Amino acid sequence: MHVVILGNGIAGATAAVEVRKRQKAWRITLISGESDLFYSRPALMYLYMGHMRLGDLHPYERRFWDDLRIERVRAWVEHIDTRERRLRLDRGEAMPYDLLLLATGAQPNRFGWPGQDLQRVQGLYSLQDVETLERATPVVRHAVLVGGGLIGIELAEMLHSRGIHVTMLARESAYWNNALPDQEAQMIGRLVRERGIDLRLGTQLAEITDDGRGGAAGVVTRDGERIACQLVGLTAGVTPNVAVARDAGIPCSRGVVVDASLRTAIDGVFAAGDCAEIAGPDGGRVEQLWYTGKAQGEVAAATMCGERARYERGVWFNSAKFLDLEWHTYGQVTPAVGQRPAGERHGWWQHPSARHGLRVVTRDGVVVGMNAMGLRHRHRVWERWIAERRDAGYVLDHLREANFDAELSRRWEPQMRASLKEQLA
Repeated sequence: MHVVILGNGIAGATAAVEVRKRQKAWRITLISGESDLFYSRPALMYLYMGHMRLGDLHPYERRFWDDLRIERVRAWVEHIDTRERRLRLDRGEAMPYDLLLLATGAQPNRFGWPGQDLQRVQGLYSLQDVETLERATPVVRHAVLVGGGLIGIELAEMLHSRGIHVTMLARESAYWNNALPDQEAQMIGRLVRERGIDLRLGTQLAEITDDGRGGAAGVVTRDGERIACQLVGLTAGVTPNVAVARDAGIPCSRGVVVDASLRTAIDGVFAAGDCAEIAGPDGGRVEQLWYTGKAQGEVAAATMCGERARYERGVWFNSAKFLDLEWHTYGQVTPAVGQRPAGERHGWWQHPSARHGLRVVTRDGVVVGMNAMGLRHRHRVWERWIAERRDAGYVLDHLREANFDAELSRRWEPQMRASLKEQLA
């Protein structure tokens, strides 16, 4: 049995290891045109900033893959023949497979802006993106980033660390308030500006101008403003990378459509990670986080090995840093007031410094979600409270149990409890 996995990111690498645990004799091949070894994609920014070396990004040494007898092929797949179960690689050779896992990840969004294919116009997703950025850096004095969110703030911090002036264009009225409630969005926006980054809210890109040599010379906004720059970062999110799957006739919507066991409609073909769209009664969902990719890789491996397995995400969580402001979220937090379902109430506490905040969300008295800004709270504690459907009174009385800040850090549980109990009563 030959298992071929396209993509060696967290989903593909996890699946390869999990298949080997179950099947000692099967042949396993990992194909990636991006890199020889699986690496930590969230750590790319630290490579550019000089905090880490390339080797530090690899969770496993090269010998790990050799010891597990997992073959690695550095190539791009040009075509999948699902009838003959055969791949055509960009270097001309064909590779047969018995089982195929698509873990092809995602790619930065491009919305057809004039000039988006010029030199020094790029996203931030792959090793190649960091290499391209490194080559461009010597001539860049001013960069314009299109879009905020998590990728935008990472790229802004990277460039800022090299002394490059950064302008961010965000169409939202507050920073990333399509994902964050207004108070958190305002907190981040103030911090971004205080750090010397020029944040332009309610502003959208119209076109990218040419310097006459095929490179970016600046941008024009929809309001007609011209901003000169030498680099344009496209950080308006990512979209599943499904081109090779769609070309092969594998059903795709936003992503490669799979069931809860990560099977596609084509026999012998599976998908996991950023490229997968999990079908459900309420429509398909794409989940593009590190931990969901890992979990999907585990389920895909079990399914390919003949086990009965279903992907269950559990309690949603995410975390990130906006410059030096940490953010953690667990469960369900509806950002926009007008979109909140009946019975949902929000309590928000904010420190006078505007550097710390805690949001607790209830539905019919039961805690369903939280946001922590500038605070470290224990994931497993909040996950347990949400799973056990604890009420707001219980959670607020036990807040100290969730605190994960260093021993001598300032604590504000009494103030939080008093404020949040009044709001959520």
